[in-house]
Amino acid sequence: MDQGKRPGFFEEDIMSKIRSEHIFTSESVSEGHPDKVCDRVSDAILDACLMQDPDSRVACETLCTTNLVVISGEITTRAKVDWQQVALDAIRDIGYDKHGVGFCADDAEVLLAIHRQSPDISQGVTVGEGRFKEQGAGDQGMMFGYATDETPELMPATLVYSHKIVAELARRRKSEPEKYRFLRPDAKSQVSIRYRDGRPVKVETIVVSHQHTPDMKMEWLDALVREVVAQAIPAELLGNDVTYYINPTGRFEIGGPHGDTGLTGRKIIVDSYGGVGSHGGGAFSGKDPSKVDRSAAYFCRYIAKNLVAAGLARKCEIQVSYAIGVAQPLSICVDSYGTGRLADDSCFEKLIRKVFDLRPAAIIETLQLRFPGDKWNYAQTAAYGHFGRPQFPWEKTDRVDELRAAAAEFGFRG
Repeated sequence: MDQGKRPGFFEEDIMSKIRSEHIFTSESVSEGHPDKVCDRVSDAILDACLMQDPDSRVACETLCTTNLVVISGEITTRAKVDWQQVALDAIRDIGYDKHGVGFCADDAEVLLAIHRQSPDISQGVTVGEGRFKEQGAGDQGMMFGYATDETPELMPATLVYSHKIVAELARRRKSEPEKYRFLRPDAKSQVSIRYRDGRPVKVETIVVSHQHTPDMKMEWLDALVREVVAQAIPAELLGNDVTYYINPTGRFEIGGPHGDTGLTGRKIIVDSYGGVGSHGGGAFSGKDPSKVDRSAAYFCRYIAKNLVAAGLARKCEIQVSYAIGVAQPLSICVDSYGTGRLADDSCFEKLIRKVFDLRPAAIIETLQLRFPGDKWNYAQTAAYGHFGRPQFPWEKTDRVDELRAAAAEFGFRG
């Protein structure tokens, strides 16, 4: 045996190749996916409450199946809302407006099981009700935020392109209904990209499954998907040898809530970072901003995006944790994956505490989360991701200069 080699170990050059190159995959689902229908209904109800009463407390869960919608949860509000009508309007806007396909806004029954927020929870988040002097977190838990400079959106490329594919298919279905009459609302996409030294270099595989009418010809969908992919993904990432799987089973006529029961909050990886980084486990949709599952996750994205935009790291993940009723986060942890430009990653916690106020009331005020309106609303988050789109206030990069100035004491030299 060669004395220069140790049995059971790869050679160093092979190990280097393994470390520097890999394929990663993310998926997206359309607004017509059954779980996304439920997210949309829950967030449409949240919007309806907040637009009349910004102090509304909403934890709305929706279930949908064949021509049935069940809305449940805890809602305390002064708003006057027709729950059934809000739900049916959201379903109709998605595109479920045709009879005979198993799920239609004009045919669906809406059942309600709604009551007020528990006073045990309320005392932790309502100033003056509990033993704390300021608004605390609505629950315990940990939340994560992430950003990377691999795309202009500062999001993972696999997820950005997965979202763009299904979003563009939905746009065409709704804007040109005669031309694309063979498309129905339910759809999924999946994009696999080869990374080299942490950068996306080549799309390997694309999967698109799209619900359709009985008379659709597969060549119609095949041509459309390839056209949309060419529009959604930069040409330098698309070679001639991309593998496509378009409706791999051959047919996808039965879809939406008629094909699979939907529930609010079941697509948390699609909603966040497509499997990159970590997730605290809490869903977003249907929750008012007193729930840190939502608001603190948004704020962590806001912080991470500003750190990357400021050039303090090429990518980073932020974790915060809270206890119910307690305002200050229990912990802040930052991982820059070795790309940070401070003295070390522990400096990021000090920098974040210096620049950002992570108390729930301050998060809500900074991002104006109680006031959805003309520029943005929560229903818009219910499909194609909660992060990476410029209309949302947590996507602003307005703290870059402040961060760069404050970072000087932690070893940053811009």
